[in-house]
Amino acid sequence: MRSGRLAVDGAELYYEVRGVGPALLMISGAGGDAGYYSGIAEGLADAFTVITYDRRGNSRSTGGGGAPVELARQAADAHALAVALAGGRALVFGNSAGAIIGLTLAALHPECLVGLIAHEPPAVNVLPDDDPGRDFFTDVAARYRTGGAPAAGRRFGETTRGEGSYRWPPDLWKRFLANADHLFAHEWPAFAAFHPDETALRSAPFPIVLGAGADDRGTYYARPSIEIARRTGAAWVEFPGIHMEFLRHPTRFAAAVRVLATQMYAGDGRVPGLWRGAPEAP
Repeated sequence: MRSGRLAVDGAELYYEVRGVGPALLMISGAGGDAGYYSGIAEGLADAFTVITYDRRGNSRSTGGGGAPVELARQAADAHALAVALAGGRALVFGNSAGAIIGLTLAALHPECLVGLIAHEPPAVNVLPDDDPGRDFFTDVAARYRTGGAPAAGRRFGETTRGEGSYRWPPDLWKRFLANADHLFAHEWPAFAAFHPDETALRSAPFPIVLGAGADDRGTYYARPSIEIARRTGAAWVEFPGIHMEFLRHPTRFAAAVRVLATQMYAGDGRVPGLWRGAPEAP
């Protein structure tokens, strides 16, 4: 693994690069830390150049400040990483809020995507008006105003199926706690207001796959993936496990991503050179 920092507008983004092969840019959700994906990045590094990063204002990246972080800025950061580290184009994977950023990236910077895998975007605004899941962001924001990050974080954890059933890496957990105020004060409003650009997604010149975990059926953060796929004509797949299965069982989750990412890269018949290579001589 090699790490570095990329200067972008108003921030320096900490990034990590592992492996060889076609580029796979992975966008983290709440907490914005590259460490979410360390386990699966190692598992995919024999087939892909896996790029992970701390989103602006989170963990080892700068650019927090006091202003709200708009989704267009988050997408511009991901675009800059694709240009600097992937020759301008990458297959993008995003989980949760990272999937929201990935959908925004697909609409605003389609030229930099080979394809998009959006795993459980909590795009609650696509749910029916009377769906209780639409109140999620408002509820957590209210708890932040009255009880700060601890109260908001507790509520967030209570609504996420499977949390508490496994241990986070200690260093990741420590950084996540330090990022909580940035999440709820500066990033939350943009995630709450997100509406996918259905016209742009329907006309995207690359494959888009929405997906959700088998253990998350019926949750407010899994149902939007099905609705977005229905509205845009994108494919939908079921992944193993829970919202953050890549932390609980990284090997199992990496296997699912490997199959899907390989198919998306080779779907147009242009199999990447890594897979065409002749076996080594004995």
